[in-house]
Amino acid sequence: MGTPQAIETLRQRATLLRESLQKSQTNTDSMVAILGSFDHRLSALEAAMRPTQVRTHAIRMAHENVDKTLKAAEVILAQFDLSRQAEAKILRGPHEDLESYLEAIDQLRSNVKFFSYNKSFKSSDGVLNHANNLLSKAILKLEEEFRQLLTNYREARAYALETSLRKLGVEKLSKDDVQKMQWEVLEAKIGNWIHFMRITVKLLFAGEKKICDQIFDDTNFHKDYCFAELTANSVLMLLSFGEAVAKSKRSPEKLFVLLDMYEIMRELQPEIETIFEGKACIEMRDTTLSLTKRLAQTAQETFGDFEEAVEKDASKTTVLDGTVHPLTSYVINYVKFLFDYQSTLKQLFQEFETANETESQLAIVTMRIMQALQSNLDGKSKQYKDPALTYLFLMNNIHYMVRSVRRSEAKDLLGDDWVQRHRRIVQQNANQYKRVAWTKILQTLTVQGGSSGSSSALGGDGGNSSGISRANIKERFKSFNMQFEELHQRQSQWTVPDPELRESLRLAVAEVLLPAYRSFIKRFAPLIESGKNPQKYIRYTPEDLDRMLGEFFEGKTWGEPKR
Repeated sequence: MGTPQAIETLRQRATLLRESLQKSQTNTDSMVAILGSFDHRLSALEAAMRPTQVRTHAIRMAHENVDKTLKAAEVILAQFDLSRQAEAKILRGPHEDLESYLEAIDQLRSNVKFFSYNKSFKSSDGVLNHANNLLSKAILKLEEEFRQLLTNYREARAYALETSLRKLGVEKLSKDDVQKMQWEVLEAKIGNWIHFMRITVKLLFAGEKKICDQIFDDTNFHKDYCFAELTANSVLMLLSFGEAVAKSKRSPEKLFVLLDMYEIMRELQPEIETIFEGKACIEMRDTTLSLTKRLAQTAQETFGDFEEAVEKDASKTTVLDGTVHPLTSYVINYVKFLFDYQSTLKQLFQEFETANETESQLAIVTMRIMQALQSNLDGKSKQYKDPALTYLFLMNNIHYMVRSVRRSEAKDLLGDDWVQRHRRIVQQNANQYKRVAWTKILQTLTVQGGSSGSSSALGGDGGNSSGISRANIKERFKSFNMQFEELHQRQSQWTVPDPELRESLRLAVAEVLLPAYRSFIKRFAPLIESGKNPQKYIRYTPEDLDRMLGEFFEGKTWGEPKR
């Protein structure tokens, strides 16, 4: 019973669903009909609105074109306004406000570029011509301002540099100014000048070059010309003294200061080449190089003058005691000083000689100077009346030369042959002194027909086996005493300054004199002692003579002429 009822209920629901679907279809058909009607109406409306839309688009495009035109006009007007502002600044010139002036030029260049790209503008050609003309005037004014500033810079820096030199003590002197100076004053000024050269080149000129480089860095401007102009007077002021010294009258004492000056110029030349680089500074480089060569030339000529002056020295100075002459010590000291400048002299000789000649040039010059000295000493030795003093003088002076050379670098340059040759000359003069000074007195101790050392017995008649009478022996003793006393008095006033040479010469005399005297005393003293007043004749023992020989060559004063 339940099942039929359920089936019935299901049928009713199905019938209700079918009815609902039918109503929904009817509603759908009605909506489609309505929407179709709307589509027709919209199409009609769109057709009616199309002309209005076309007019609206045209209006909008026109508005956009007007807006673009107004914006372009604003840009052009802004360029005109900027041009007027730039023109006003340019007409005022760069001296009031250089930075604004430069900004105005940049703006004008920008305007020219703008109008060059916008030539469709009706007046662009006129605007461009005006702007370009104004730009040319602006650049011309700027160049004039730059030249004025450059002039001011040169004058200010040149003045500052010259003031610094004057504060240092640099003077612009002529040859005549130098010629009038006392040697001590000139020597001091040369020493100062060498100091000033080093300071000026290494500090002042180098610093000025750095300033110039920094100011004109990253520019096309020829800064070397500016640097050359502002340093020109200072360079001339500094070098004028060196030129004056190099051109002044030559003298031997100037050689070493000339070498000092040449040395500083050689030392500074690389820095001068660096500081004064470029075509603009060629005159400065040439001037300094010219001074270097002139100093070298003057120094070389002074060498020749010195050699000639040594050989021809006619000074009236006479060393009465036969010691070392002032000329000898002067020349030897001069030569010693030369060896302090060996490297400088080699450079100097290279200015005029080939490389191979340079090595031997100093030796040649030194030998010539020594030979000139020796020639002069030979002449001076002839001034002595006593030949023995002549040889003593030569012995002393040549010994001084040899000893000085042996103790200095000159030995390596002159060589052992020179030393040995001149040592032999010393010995030859010593031998000549002994021969001339002592031959006569030694003859009093020599008995003809037999030496003083023979052992012949005395005869009872007052004679001896040699046949010499007592009277003759007395005369010989008297002659010996007189000669020896005279030699002692005179030669104790003479001088042999070198202790070793002095002792050697005394010993050489003693080795000849004392044995002969001892032999003579031994042989003939008994003959005298047997007579009256033997002490009148035999005044000295050999020991007395030896002691008195020890007083020779000491340069003592006896209150009478030494010559």
